[in-house]
Amino acid sequence: MTTLAEPTVGVLLRNWRERRRMSQLELAARAEVSARHVSFVETGRSRPTRTMLLKLSDQLEIPLRERNSLLLAGGFAPAYPEHALGDVPMASVSRAIGQILHAHRSSPAVVVDRHWNLVDGNDAVALLVDGCAADLLEPPVNVLRLSLHPDGMATRIGNLGQWRVHLLHRLDHQIAVTGDAELVALAAELAGYPCDDPDVDMEPGALVVPIRIATAAGELAFLSTTTVFGTPLDVTVAELAIETFHPADEATAEALRRHLG
Repeated sequence: MTTLAEPTVGVLLRNWRERRRMSQLELAARAEVSARHVSFVETGRSRPTRTMLLKLSDQLEIPLRERNSLLLAGGFAPAYPEHALGDVPMASVSRAIGQILHAHRSSPAVVVDRHWNLVDGNDAVALLVDGCAADLLEPPVNVLRLSLHPDGMATRIGNLGQWRVHLLHRLDHQIAVTGDAELVALAAELAGYPCDDPDVDMEPGALVVPIRIATAAGELAFLSTTTVFGTPLDVTVAELAIETFHPADEATAEALRRHLG
C-alpha cells in the first residue's frame, strides 16, 4: 500500500501564501524578514523557528486550526488549544452564547461550527424548521443543507433563487479563506439541489438579502446577521458563529410576537 507523505512546513506555507495571492516579497515585507528567508523556508533550505511560523501565519491570516497543523509540520507543539463547549475552560464562552440566544429569543438564532453544523439554537428556530424531513434534523444538523434541500426549508422559501445564491457566495468566500475540503464537498452538494431560478441576480440597489419563508405564523421575512468572538485563542471559539434572523418588516415582527408570545 502506498501512503502519501504529509506536506512539509515549506509546502504548507507556500500553499497559504499562494491562496492569499501574496508574493514572497510582500509576505517578507509584512513579516519584516527577508524575501530570501521566506524562499528558503518554502524550499526547505531553512528551518523556521516557532516564532517565525506564528508571525508568518498572522500575516497570512491562517485559521487557528491550520496554524496548529503548520506548527506540527515544523516540528513544534500546537499553539492553540481546542476545547469542547462543555469543558470547564469554556464556561464563560458557553455562558455568553446562552445569553446571546436568550437575548434574541423573539427571533430565530443558531450557533454553527466551521462546517455549518448546528451547535445550539433558541426555541424560535422551530418555526423555521417545522415540516423539514426527520433525517435532515438528525444530528449533526447542517443548517445550509437544511435550508436548501428540497425536503428541508427550500420549498417554503419564497425567494429561493436569491437565498441560494447568497448562501453559495458566502460558502465560496469561506472556502477561499480556509481551503477546507469538507466545505468544498458541501458546496458541490448544495449546488446540485433543484432550484427553479438558480442563476437569479440580486435585486438592483439591494443592501442585504432577506429570506422570505412560509411558516405556521404566515410568510415571514428575515435579515440575517453573524456574530463571532473577537480575538479568539481557542480553535473551537474561533470556528463558532451565531446566525440571528431579525424581522425584515413590521408584519414579521408582529407575527413573531403573536406566535412566540
